[in-house]
Amino acid sequence: MRLFIDTGSVAEVEEIARWGVLAGATTNPSLLAKEDGDPGEIVRRICDLVGGPVSAEVVSQDPKRMIAEGRALRELHEQVTVKVPFDEAGLEATHALTSEGIPVNMTLVFSANQAMLAAGAGATYVSCFMGRLDDISVDSTAVVAEIVDCFRATGVTSEIIAASIRHPEHVIAAARLGCEIATVPGKVLKQMLAHPLTTAGAEESRPEFGEWLAGLVDRSPAARR
Repeated sequence: MRLFIDTGSVAEVEEIARWGVLAGATTNPSLLAKEDGDPGEIVRRICDLVGGPVSAEVVSQDPKRMIAEGRALRELHEQVTVKVPFDEAGLEATHALTSEGIPVNMTLVFSANQAMLAAGAGATYVSCFMGRLDDISVDSTAVVAEIVDCFRATGVTSEIIAASIRHPEHVIAAARLGCEIATVPGKVLKQMLAHPLTTAGAEESRPEFGEWLAGLVDRSPAARR
């Protein structure tokens, strides 16, 4: 399963991209509105940093306007995927955009029925919101499992994005269920780093070895590159 970061912060992407774990990113208007600067420049910078698909979302509720916004967003960078909310207008826009070769991430999907419609319209990615399902006491893992089963049984090529990730267990559940992608907030990616035994092991240092290694680094031309 590939990991995307869900953010509008260039600084956050810069930090976590250095780990080498990011395959893409997702943004939305609310996340981008929190940041200073031109949203288009932010999207372009995130595209350059992750080197993979970056979702940027349309805001209109009219299909013709959605299509126009999607075309404009795609022109920002070759890595831009147009994010379109699920509804009748969104399906129409998705069909039109994908027919032009523009990748679409259909978002706000909460059921297998919706996911199948999104895939039928040609969506490159279908985003199921796990956290929001849990918020209304619906078992998000059961919903995602049903979507995965339907896609596998029918040969659907759309990739499933586990979205609205609230904690590391959502990431594990998505991977076990067979989602191709999880888009994860920076906060949760950092939570995935933590384990008490890792912390305890890292504290078992030997000062004398550290001094020897520091000297080795100082004498190494390769280390100073």
